[in-house]
Amino acid sequence: MDKKRGSSSTNEVDDGSLRAAVVEAESLARISPIDREYLPTLGPQTYKPVAGYAESTSNISLQERARAINDVISNCEKAGVVGAGFHQARGATAAAATKNGNFNYSRSSLVSLSTTARTPDGGSSGYFLRNHFDVAKLDVKRVSREAIRKALESRQPRTLEPGVYPAILEPQAVADLLSGFAFGFDARSADEGRSPFSAPGGKTKVGQKIFDERINIYSDPWNPELPGSPSAQSGIPAQKIFLVRNGVLENLIYSRFWAKKEGKEPTPGPVNNIMESSQRPSSLEEMIKATDRGILLGRFWYIRGVDPRTALQTGLTRDGIWYIENGRVQYPVTNFRFNQSLLQLLAPGNVEMIGAPERVGSAEGQGGSSALLPALKVKEFHFSSQSEAV
Repeated sequence: MDKKRGSSSTNEVDDGSLRAAVVEAESLARISPIDREYLPTLGPQTYKPVAGYAESTSNISLQERARAINDVISNCEKAGVVGAGFHQARGATAAAATKNGNFNYSRSSLVSLSTTARTPDGGSSGYFLRNHFDVAKLDVKRVSREAIRKALESRQPRTLEPGVYPAILEPQAVADLLSGFAFGFDARSADEGRSPFSAPGGKTKVGQKIFDERINIYSDPWNPELPGSPSAQSGIPAQKIFLVRNGVLENLIYSRFWAKKEGKEPTPGPVNNIMESSQRPSSLEEMIKATDRGILLGRFWYIRGVDPRTALQTGLTRDGIWYIENGRVQYPVTNFRFNQSLLQLLAPGNVEMIGAPERVGSAEGQGGSSALLPALKVKEFHFSSQSEAV
């Protein structure tokens, strides 16, 4: 209203509640300052449908959920470990309308299962998480099996000195680090020098090979394993867009405001996060066999950004970490704190092998943040100190 914004939310969808939410939003807009970056809303757009909804997931019965949970508990009891976890299922509907005639509507669904298995003495633990929009494709047995295996194989860990080690990151560990990475390719922050994609003189690194030449990072709303929203930022119709192709930074995301200011076309920002190799992927077993000395990482936890200009992150390993020597896993080790730049992690010369992408979810998001990401074997990973937690 008059270039002012107001917003309101409600969890009731009857006519009276919706009208009340509109009235509240209008009232807040009237007393808000003028939005100096305001642009008129979009007119009519065309949206290509996305197949990311399964009725069986949205309407999953309590009995079906109980059976899955019972399978996990039974498997943990048989293995002599203590099990805990989350089973979550939901259906969602999204709709948006503008006064200039645009309207879009879509449905999605998601089911996720995470399991933490711990030995009775509390000395070791294992974790595994998977999700899908279709409950029929959620492998419950694999989730419990892997969590239990990791717990049993993590008993009596040894201590290693912190330092820089070659490392293999399982898909879950990659997801914990990179599940939101594709959403950070913002043109404005790069232009303003606040991004790992900034270059001197107010320029950006678009067109530069700053990642390993095999790495592709892109968003594809119609990927059959990871369908995204048909609508991207500001209601722009989503498209398949490469952010990184063969290691080269190909695109940054321009909002409608920043595109207008810079004389560019607005970019349909990413609606999902996919990373894959342009060459034949390697299996986890092949990565281990190719490692003379290194560390196998199952997952990370409590990850926080340190420096946005270098994509430096810090966090902790959790629930299974092992020492590799002469191409074999030798023994479990105690946990570390790490300080690692994501640009350095994925840089030319540091990535040695790349796996096939798997659908995974961020552990900190309890499975709600989905991505298609591979295992990675890297030359250097920076462990800064030891962590006593299991």
